[in-house]
Amino acid sequence: MRTLTVELGERSYPIFIGKDQFRAENLLPYIKGKQVMIVTNETVAPLYLEKFKQELLAGTSGEKKVGEVILPDGEKYKNLDTINTIFDSLMRDNYDRKATLIALGGGVIGDMTGFAAACYRRGVNFIQVPTTLLSQVDSSVGGKTGVNYPLGKNMIGAFYQPQAVIADITTLDTLEDRELKAGIAEVIKYGFIYDAEFFSWLEKNLDKLLQRDYEALAYAVHRSCQIKAEVVAKDELEHGIRALLNFGHTFGHAIETYTGYSSWLHGEAIAVGMCMALTMSELMGWLTAEDTARGVSIIKKAQLPVEVPDNMTVDDFAKLMQADKKVLDGVVRLVLIKSIGEGVVVDEYTPEIFRETLEQYCGN
Repeated sequence: MRTLTVELGERSYPIFIGKDQFRAENLLPYIKGKQVMIVTNETVAPLYLEKFKQELLAGTSGEKKVGEVILPDGEKYKNLDTINTIFDSLMRDNYDRKATLIALGGGVIGDMTGFAAACYRRGVNFIQVPTTLLSQVDSSVGGKTGVNYPLGKNMIGAFYQPQAVIADITTLDTLEDRELKAGIAEVIKYGFIYDAEFFSWLEKNLDKLLQRDYEALAYAVHRSCQIKAEVVAKDELEHGIRALLNFGHTFGHAIETYTGYSSWLHGEAIAVGMCMALTMSELMGWLTAEDTARGVSIIKKAQLPVEVPDNMTVDDFAKLMQADKKVLDGVVRLVLIKSIGEGVVVDEYTPEIFRETLEQYCGN
């Protein structure tokens, strides 16, 4: 087992990464009160819920009440209506302010459970137990919680840190290939913005990740979490360096919103968004054509999309990106890279460069 710590003073918390982590002794130190609510979805529940629940009950000798909420699976359900399903269960069973919520699932479950925990009785304890690669390397760490809105992704939410993150690598064995590739997109992101050596390692070991090689996956999850923990410790509320973690996301979120959060996975949209950010970085004079080609090549090698949805226009992108939560004073803040391994947040660029970037990917 590998262990990291997100250093946030009194709110610091551990990240556990390894095999067979669904054990009571890993969870009990981070559970407060006698009431536990496991939040999961229809895909994860048949695989892990009963085992997870019984482990908790056995570990506490029945002293804790362990309930469950099973939500529909998919980004399109990441909304306020679904959040109310969690609140209904908590209220109906009279969960108090000492209750602990456990997010057992991917990024959607983690984001919604964290947001519900932040809001219920003005804040209760919660634990992240991510079961997808994307959630293990990104969304479970750092305290970003929230839901989507029809006009923009993650526009309603809160910064709210978990008590612990428990990443069981063996859950990736049951992950669909498409979901695995979507998670690899977020792994690649860390190489682009922060660590050129890690990017080179990914180029050499991408096939192993696609083949679910345990050692390669464990290292990729560990290094990704290590980078994110370092960034979050420096800038918890995203006033500065943490914005680098949005590389490809402003372009990608526009794709997700355009497609109604249904037909594209988050990591797929971010993959295209990273290609667009690479192109704009080259137009800014920072990347060479060879750098851009190298970046696009690893995304293709991960079997991720590199083209925008059919019929999505320049105007579609421009309108949707203006609704992004990272817009300040009417300016779309973008994360670009000056070189592979060195990200930069920019809000000063010409409209011509921005539009040329969009025109290289979509119609008018």
